[in-house]
Amino acid sequence: MTGEESLRPQSLMLTFLGDQVLGRDVCVYSGSVIDVFARAGIGEQATRSTLTRMVGRDLLRRQREGRRMYFGLTERSEAVLRDGAQRIWRAGAVNRRWDGTWTLLGFSLPESWQRQRHDLRSRLTWSGFGPLFNGLWIAPGEVDVSALVAELGLSAHVKVFRAHADTGMDIGRMIEETWELSELADRYEGFAGRWQHWEDDLPDAGDALVLRLRLQTEWLQIVRRDPRLPVEHLPADWPAEPAEKTFRTVHERLSPLAEEASERLLDLVPARARA
Repeated sequence: MTGEESLRPQSLMLTFLGDQVLGRDVCVYSGSVIDVFARAGIGEQATRSTLTRMVGRDLLRRQREGRRMYFGLTERSEAVLRDGAQRIWRAGAVNRRWDGTWTLLGFSLPESWQRQRHDLRSRLTWSGFGPLFNGLWIAPGEVDVSALVAELGLSAHVKVFRAHADTGMDIGRMIEETWELSELADRYEGFAGRWQHWEDDLPDAGDALVLRLRLQTEWLQIVRRDPRLPVEHLPADWPAEPAEKTFRTVHERLSPLAEEASERLLDLVPARARA
């Protein structure tokens, strides 16, 4: 499955909102969203369903203006979007500032707690952890998991430590045994392969906005799956840096046309204070 095929409407919607609404204190007309998403090959019904589901999940709020319905951000969606912007623009795909610290998380759950164990492992993976041993997980740097553990109701079953590797420890080998590096490398290489030609080509003006949406959404999905392992302990040909260069170059080339299209296509109104 290619990155483009795996992009869900909600993922594209969050990228769209991060681009056009975050930090501007505005709401966007539903018809504008439907128009943009139609250009991305997503039908009106699917777009409307996505908007409705996101309202239900407290990721969007409605604001009526006359006969038109507009959508704005909630505190929850603002937090999600700011975290995404942090991963894309500030943290980056290459970790060159690692200070040698690891976060270790140990847990022991009753055998019958299969769902809780699955949920914890899934959330740890999302937070950059890998399984050092069955009940002992590790992540580079200082990772605050207190909110995650509390949300799952597992505080009494989890212990968290900060640690440094002993002298002589083969960190590169430990990384290879703990994380699926080949799968992550394939994602970066696939991304670069799909987008490199846009470093030199320019799309039609009408396509630039949708292309930039897909570009950012696909890139964020990759970097969110990346535990940001220290670059000095990764293979010499690690593909994150060239893939990130492609992302930034293509984003810069698409942006003038994309912004011109958004000015033409989007109906925005000031967001009213929530009661």
